[in-house]
Amino acid sequence: MSPFNLDRLRLKVEELERKQSEPGFWDDPEQSQKIVQEAGSYKRTLDEFDEMIGAYEDAEVMLEMGEEEEDDSLIPEIREQIDTFARLYEKLRISTLLSGEFDHKSAILTLHAGAGGTEACDWTGMLYRMYTRWAERHGFKVEVLDYLDGDEAGVKGVTIQISGENAYGYLKSEKGVHRLVRISPFDAAGRRHTSFASCEIMPELDDTIQVDINMDDLRIDTYRSSGAGGQHVNKTSSAIRITHLPTGIVVQCQNERSQFQNKDKAMMMLKAKLYELEKEKQSEKLSDIRGEVKDNAFGSQIRSYVFQPYRLVKDLRTGEENGNIQAVMDGDLDGFMNAYLAWINR
Repeated sequence: MSPFNLDRLRLKVEELERKQSEPGFWDDPEQSQKIVQEAGSYKRTLDEFDEMIGAYEDAEVMLEMGEEEEDDSLIPEIREQIDTFARLYEKLRISTLLSGEFDHKSAILTLHAGAGGTEACDWTGMLYRMYTRWAERHGFKVEVLDYLDGDEAGVKGVTIQISGENAYGYLKSEKGVHRLVRISPFDAAGRRHTSFASCEIMPELDDTIQVDINMDDLRIDTYRSSGAGGQHVNKTSSAIRITHLPTGIVVQCQNERSQFQNKDKAMMMLKAKLYELEKEKQSEKLSDIRGEVKDNAFGSQIRSYVFQPYRLVKDLRTGEENGNIQAVMDGDLDGFMNAYLAWINR
């Protein structure tokens, strides 16, 4: 449903709210929760549209006042009102581009250190912080599912679940290899180093998506939690690693309190990975799958983060740039994500 089909949107909200008032609505908690979330999503879109219209009308009133009174002192306030409208308009416009099958879902994000040794592990830790900050900015819940420390510093690998509406739709732009150029804090000679880390994004799939998994094709190992994600680090062998033998796909989870909970989370990740793999197999042209993860090394990056000799973050697919590299590392990624959504929908 198009977010700008307002009449249909309001009718849909009324329909979903009627369902919520029906007897026995909460008898099926899973289905009822989906209806509540769907209604909430539509109502937020309507609220955003109303807010945008309010900003437009405020700017119009201020402009008329300025013209009638010929008062130049109102110009800064008029500009501020117009900027507010433009920001709200752009936000709503971008939301209409989230039309993919799973764009509204929560996301599972995995980072792996690539070429560059300790430097790459430190870079992976920086990206982990960046995405956590981005999620916090948007009110998303972040849960660490798996975490492996670097040998000397940083993170070798980390998997997090980012829960919230449209998390996958925005984060799918981040899938690929991220390249860092900086003066190494680990190099006594102060030389410039290039490091790489890969980012993998999957949607969180619910039970409505069927993926056939033969349990005979799985090798399930248990091990002790070994990183920041574990509640019982080095105390119990509750962490789970599942290997899908036909494809070689490996998933693992160590965050939950019990082995059974970790197994459920790992199976959820495996399901998502197998589904993504099947989608790629069915694609007639692999080039149509934009942003695919390539070799975790030089020449395959989707975005470069340059700290030295100048300061610039540039997306190599869309051409989007941001010279405020500290803001980007603090989670200011919306410009890159919006540019990507416009790029794939062009």
